[in-house]
Amino acid sequence: MRFVPYDALGGLSNIIVDGSANAHTVLTLSHWPGSGTPAALRGDTSTAIVFNYLDAPAFHVEAAAVSNNHFDEDGLLGIFALLTPGAARMRRDLILDVASAGDFGTYTRRAAARVAMTIAALGATASSPYEHLLGMLPRLLDAIDDYRSVWEADDTRLTTSELLLDSLAITVEERPGIDLAILRGPDGLPQDLEQWHPFALHNRTRCNRLLLVQGRRIELRYRYESWVQFASWRPPSRIALEPLAAELNELETPGGRWVFDGVNQITPSLVLEGRTGTSIEPDEVIARAEHHLRTGEPAWDPYQPRARTG
Repeated sequence: MRFVPYDALGGLSNIIVDGSANAHTVLTLSHWPGSGTPAALRGDTSTAIVFNYLDAPAFHVEAAAVSNNHFDEDGLLGIFALLTPGAARMRRDLILDVASAGDFGTYTRRAAARVAMTIAALGATASSPYEHLLGMLPRLLDAIDDYRSVWEADDTRLTTSELLLDSLAITVEERPGIDLAILRGPDGLPQDLEQWHPFALHNRTRCNRLLLVQGRRIELRYRYESWVQFASWRPPSRIALEPLAAELNELETPGGRWVFDGVNQITPSLVLEGRTGTSIEPDEVIARAEHHLRTGEPAWDPYQPRARTG
């Protein structure tokens, strides 16, 4: 079995890792909604699913190729594990940590965060990122300090965000009943809300809904965990926030408009467009957001079967 770019698969029998099947896919190993991955193999990341597959010979299939319809850290690591299981098993814990950092912004080892940062940066500039990075992965995993020039700026941003959280310059208030964390910081911080590093935020709370507040800048985000078929626990279903956006727009003064990306997007946000800060009192926005999250009907269920795509 070899890696073949998705658009070059043609009629090759294939395994898809972390993406959508095509007409010649014999097995999908993915946490994506509707992927058809066997329930016995499920894991939080697609890389975890690949390791579960390697550990379960009864599920093994013959295929000419492995591929993915998009590039990211989880897809790269899962494909690497499938193609080189011996090398992957030697580094299993670190590989799983990197996949979690890349997909969910959570990590245990700082080296894993740095590997994820490096993969993202190098992949963004490569014309064929899987082919470019698959051969580099062992060195990335074993000697990430060799790539300091690639990850250092992002790592410094992460350190700054972590220090702001440690000092309580950014506070975290959890509302467990609605799976919400409110992260607040005053104006004048070394980082503005848009620069708060998701690795720092996500490592401080398990809540899947994040409400970021800095002065009058406010953003409500859904984390990626609630888009996929997460295995270790099930985040509450997403609530459509278009009604909240409409409600806020009735209160907002001209020049600003609240917009929600939609529950079907991977990491959707409710944000104010047109100006930096809202004219509505932040506590009013927070109260209305909490109400909608508490009373709204579930609008996204990644565990329901979906149509085969690709």
